[in-house]
Amino acid sequence: MKILVLNAGSSTQKSCLYDLNGETFPQDPAKPIWKADIDWTIARDYGLLKVKANGINQEIKLGGEDRRQGIAQMLDTLIQGETKVLKNLSEIDIVGHRVVHGGTDFSQATLITPEVKETIARLIPLAPAHNPAHLEGIETIEKVLGNTPQVAVFDTAFHSTIPLEAAVYPIPYEWYLKGIRRYGFHGISHQYCATRAAQILGKPLNTLKLISCHLGNGCSLAAIKEGISINTTMGFTPLEGLMMGSRSGSIDPEIPLFLLRESGLTPEQVRTMLNAQSGLKGVSGVSSDLRAVIQAISEGNEQAKLAFNIYIHRLQFYIGAMLASLGGLDALIFTAGVGENAALVREKTCEVFQFLGLKLDQTLNQAHPVDADIAASDSTVRVLVIHTEEDWAIASKCWMISKKSARS
Repeated sequence: MKILVLNAGSSTQKSCLYDLNGETFPQDPAKPIWKADIDWTIARDYGLLKVKANGINQEIKLGGEDRRQGIAQMLDTLIQGETKVLKNLSEIDIVGHRVVHGGTDFSQATLITPEVKETIARLIPLAPAHNPAHLEGIETIEKVLGNTPQVAVFDTAFHSTIPLEAAVYPIPYEWYLKGIRRYGFHGISHQYCATRAAQILGKPLNTLKLISCHLGNGCSLAAIKEGISINTTMGFTPLEGLMMGSRSGSIDPEIPLFLLRESGLTPEQVRTMLNAQSGLKGVSGVSSDLRAVIQAISEGNEQAKLAFNIYIHRLQFYIGAMLASLGGLDALIFTAGVGENAALVREKTCEVFQFLGLKLDQTLNQAHPVDADIAASDSTVRVLVIHTEEDWAIASKCWMISKKSARS
């Protein structure tokens, strides 16, 4: 089965193609036979397409006017040139899309129909930077591949199980009825990491209490009990919760109102500040990239040191909140760019939880672990570093839906 995965961001399009054989979906992630990334921020007048297949790395400039045309050009590299891996695009059996926001409408991956597309469009006000990009990808596939089945895998779906006491905000209840509630994000990553954690630990997922720390430019935690999300740090939008690369995370809600009233900033300027000029970038004055912040600390930059300390403090603070929701902990998971690569973040985060009996093996922590347990042998809580595989998780949903459709 040939499964194409499209993972669209606000200014990027990451794609890959898996070629899977056999009657069962492989337990371990397979390597895609083709990968392609589009970056629309590289320049004002064009996007940059990078393609990898057959041992070849290729770069192509794309016109910046029509992103749908850019996606179509990307698909052409599957059947043309040195990166050709298919004779014809009709060989693709199914296409999976990461969709950031599915609201309360979707609690699982679903085949895309006109009604599903309408819902994704209706939810654009809740994810204005992402849902339009998802629709672009879906509609381009429709145009290029015709009736090839497409599946939407929603980042919010995994968190649809959160109980009302965690989902409903303490504001007038009528607003909850109008859709203002905690949705949570990074669900595809959190769910994949929970399943992978059970495999690494050799225990059934439905017996485990897990805290998953997805730490990238965007950051969120999930409290996962028996394989089910029961709490998470992101909320109505991806701005809530942890301090992030350029997002503030949770702050006193009166602060934006104060800024609007006293500073002369417009609502859009405040929104930009909280989403793009805050977090590590805003406090350090250096960068939204943690690596640059740590480098600045080594050069004696006190502001960068403060930013790092706030980052760790708030991470520990919210792990404590997830711990309270779970009432215990079997494993703490670190994943995504920072979680997988920043040994210092893992070390500092775990220090405060020694009262739980959690102990790191410092040698393992420094050894660039991948899908590994880095806790000391006598630790009562396991600490896992897991390479998140969102594309593989999307492919698994496509596989299951395809097989189910074939049986029915």
